[in-house]
Amino acid sequence: MSLDDYDWKRGAAELAHVETIPPPADGRADATTVPVDDEATLRGWDAPKTTDRRPILPPWARSRSSLLDEVTRAGKLAAYRCAYHAVRLPLYGARLLAWAPVGALRAIGGIWRWASDAEGRPARADAVAGGDWQAYASLVRLRDRHVRWRGLVCAAGLAGAVGGSFALALASPAAAGIVGAGLLAAAGAAGRPADVPLATRAVVKHELRPLTSREVERALESIGIAAIRNDGIRFCDPIARDGDGWRAVIDLPAGVTAADVVDRRDRLASGLARPLGCVWPEGVPEAHPGRLILWVGDKDLAETGAVAWPLARSGTVDLFEPFPVGVDPRGRPVTAGLIETNWLVGSIPGMGKTFLVKLPLLAAGLDERSEVWTAELKGTGDLAFAEQYATRYTSGADDDSIETAARMLADLRGELQQRAKTIKGLPRDLAPENKITPPLADRQDLGLHPLVVVIDECQELFSHPEYGKAAGENAVKVIKLGRALGVILILATQRPDKDSLPTGVSANVGTRACLKVMGHVENDMILGTSAHKQGIRATMFTRRDVGVFYLVGDADPQIVKGSYIDGPTGEAIAERARALRIARGTLTGHAAGETVDEGPRHDLLDDLAAVWPTDEANVWNAELVDRLAALRPEAYGPWAALADEDKTEQLTGAVKPYGIASKGVSRRIDGKQTNRRGIARADLDRARDGR
Repeated sequence: MSLDDYDWKRGAAELAHVETIPPPADGRADATTVPVDDEATLRGWDAPKTTDRRPILPPWARSRSSLLDEVTRAGKLAAYRCAYHAVRLPLYGARLLAWAPVGALRAIGGIWRWASDAEGRPARADAVAGGDWQAYASLVRLRDRHVRWRGLVCAAGLAGAVGGSFALALASPAAAGIVGAGLLAAAGAAGRPADVPLATRAVVKHELRPLTSREVERALESIGIAAIRNDGIRFCDPIARDGDGWRAVIDLPAGVTAADVVDRRDRLASGLARPLGCVWPEGVPEAHPGRLILWVGDKDLAETGAVAWPLARSGTVDLFEPFPVGVDPRGRPVTAGLIETNWLVGSIPGMGKTFLVKLPLLAAGLDERSEVWTAELKGTGDLAFAEQYATRYTSGADDDSIETAARMLADLRGELQQRAKTIKGLPRDLAPENKITPPLADRQDLGLHPLVVVIDECQELFSHPEYGKAAGENAVKVIKLGRALGVILILATQRPDKDSLPTGVSANVGTRACLKVMGHVENDMILGTSAHKQGIRATMFTRRDVGVFYLVGDADPQIVKGSYIDGPTGEAIAERARALRIARGTLTGHAAGETVDEGPRHDLLDDLAAVWPTDEANVWNAELVDRLAALRPEAYGPWAALADEDKTEQLTGAVKPYGIASKGVSRRIDGKQTNRRGIARADLDRARDGR
């Protein structure tokens, strides 16, 4: 029901109900009735009005990419039709040649009927049948005049045609051939059977019925929500075309949320008699939980073509601005950001997770200021293109590759501390908010450029018996602290569960992309706690929805079909990213053929035992770090450069995966008792013996 149809008088009467107030407990007074709503106030209330301006241009014409897509689609369709018919021209010519004799006979017959005044025969026959000889004589005289005149016209036309043909043949045989072919084609067209078309259809159009209010009401009533059947729905706007589909804005009855409808998307599609991939209900949380936008596409989203990445052929990226990731079901471009957020991508195998990871990885490559580390732990080389510009790169499902990925995360903690120290030392006018800004990222001397770290199949790392626990703790630390420091962590997994994805990771990631998953637990591990209850459900995707995912980030959750980048295209984009770094002079590490120092490859527990002071049961962490740096400066030197508190934290995190916990250690210095965090030798020996 619309607002215009509402009976305000009846509504006011309904609102002016009374509430019965029970009598006092001692029974001294009867129950009294007190008006709850004042009818006069309701009638005199001037409700505030808001205006909603309709867009001047249709949605597809409001952005350059959408307009280009529409023009490209029309151009491709026209080109396809031309090519289709060009290939079949010989067939069309053969048909015309076969029909030409019939057409010639039809033409001769038509001329003869006209020259002989055949159209007057019925009138003359009627005059004879009625015995009206005077009328018949008049009709005969009229026929004779017509026949003489039309005969002269036909004779002159025939003579002119014969003479013109001889003259044309003598002057230009080619022109005579063209004219002859044209006459032959005309004769063939005239002789075409009525039920046989000359050309076959290049595009068969299926008549799509429009979306009507009655159809929407009937479909919503069929999904099994009693309140909709009883109370009905209200349309907020007229149903209108939106892109390649229909858009309806609906207010659901009291107590019914958009999530309730989203959960019954398959039933809704059945009620609309449309393919599941055409029906996309979504909520409008900024309005209220009961506001629903129902978009019904003309074509199944799974059957639409691959979405081209706008940056595939040219262009660069500024990581401080959003970059394109795909389109929504209505064909509108969708963007996402990298700075001040981290990414978590998840799905079951085979749904396009790795292709989705390519987008932020290539976007990072196209920003010449950024540094990229990549760990592809599947071992199939899906991200091998990143070798052209990545400072650190590893690929494989073996222990060495997993150890390299673990060391990347460990080194990121040191990188965070160094960046924090750098920002802290800058003048307030250069870093007013103590975080990375574009001007700071532009300065190569500060080392505050964006650092993007991608770990694909991260479940192999986090579930590893030796490196998993420490890697998980380091990842959580990086995710919590890296946002303001320009460090971006992108994790992708095909097994989102508590054993392979630390809860601290899934709870703190800012940007989440979830393709199809099988259950609500996996759904909430990627998209966030209670996402399934709120109607954000990647479980509704089917096996046909390859590359379609839910994106949750700065904007409202939305369904996206990701841009598709195949292997050769990825290599070509990576070449551009490499050229940008060569021109800037920042191509280093793996991409430059250099050996990257990935930190110590030795046993930390044995090194601690080697530097442990004799006869000391407990030692401060800061002292142990200094001793480790003296033992292996190439490995522990960066630790020794930290402040005492940071040294303590660094060693505490390094030994925690081995089951060693720091504790308070008290010592007397200059007559005063000083307490700091340290390690017990007994705990160290127990950890070494238990390995």
